Amino acid sequence: MLLLLLLQVLVSCIWLGHSELVASFESSCPQFFFRETPPNEALEPESPAWICQRHKNQYYFATLYDRSRRIPVYSAYLYQPGPGKRPKTWLVEPQLMGSVYPKTMEKEWTLLKYYNVSLEQLSKSQAVLRDYKNLTGLNRGHLNPNGHHHDFSSRMATFTLTNIVPQDEKLNGGAWNDYEQRIMIRRTQGCNTTYVVVGAVPGNSYIAKGRVNKPSHIWSSACCEVDSNHRKAWGVIAENDKNEVQLLTLGELEDMLTELYGRDQVSLFDSACPRE
Repeated sequence: MLLLLLLQVLVSCIWLGHSELVASFESSCPQFFFRETPPNEALEPESPAWICQRHKNQYYFATLYDRSRRIPVYSAYLYQPGPGKRPKTWLVEPQLMGSVYPKTMEKEWTLLKYYNVSLEQLSKSQAVLRDYKNLTGLNRGHLNPNGHHHDFSSRMATFTLTNIVPQDEKLNGGAWNDYEQRIMIRRTQGCNTTYVVVGAVPGNSYIAKGRVNKPSHIWSSACCEVDSNHRKAWGVIAENDKNEVQLLTLGELEDMLTELYGRDQVSLFDSACPRE
C-alpha cells in the first residue's frame, strides 16, 4: 500500500499536464475570450463541465464539455500558429470522474496503472481511445487544432480527448483543413490578436455503441483585434458528412446556431465584435 502511494506521488510529480474543472471561465481562465466574455448559455448542455486546459503549469485554452454526449461543445483559444511537430500522445481528463482525482491530463495507462482506475470507470465519465478505434469514414477531429499553436507544449495540450469529436474524414482532411490552414492565415492578416471559438452541434447518431455523439455540424468563429479601434470577425460552418465549408459573417453564424440549437439567441463573443 505504501509503495502504491509513493508511485502515485511520483506520477503526480512528472505529469504531462494539468486540466482544471472550474465553476466558470470568467473567474478561472478568461484570457481566451475576447474581453473575457465566453459564449452565452444558449450552447450549454444539460451536463456541462468547464475545463481550463493547462499543460506544464500554463493555461492554453478552455473547453466546455458535454458529459452525457462525451464530446466538447466548444473550445476557445488564441490563434498563434507556428512551425512544429505534431504530437502523437492522446490524453484524458481524470477530474471528470470526480474531484478526488488529480487535476492532470494523463495517459489512460497512467490512470489504470498508478491510480487504481478501471477503464470502465474512466469510460463512464468521458470518451476513451477505444471509442475511436475501427471507425469507418470518421476520425478524431480536433476542435482546437494543434497547428494553431506555436510550440510543442501548446500543441500537446490540444491532444486531450475532451477536445475531440468524431469528424467526417474527408471534411477533416479536406475543406476543414483548408480553412484551418490557408484561409485562417489570409483572414488574420493585419490582426494583432485573434480570439477563436470552435464548436460542434450535437447530432442524432452515435459511435462506439451509442457512447459518443457524432456532431451534425462543425463550426468556427473568430474575432480579430486589428488595433484598439478596429476589429473584424467571421465564422464558418460545415455539415459533418460533406466536404464543404460555408464562410459566414459572425452574425450569420450565430443565427444559424440559434436555429440549430432551437434555444435562445446564440452569442459567441462580446458585442464589440462586428456581426456584419
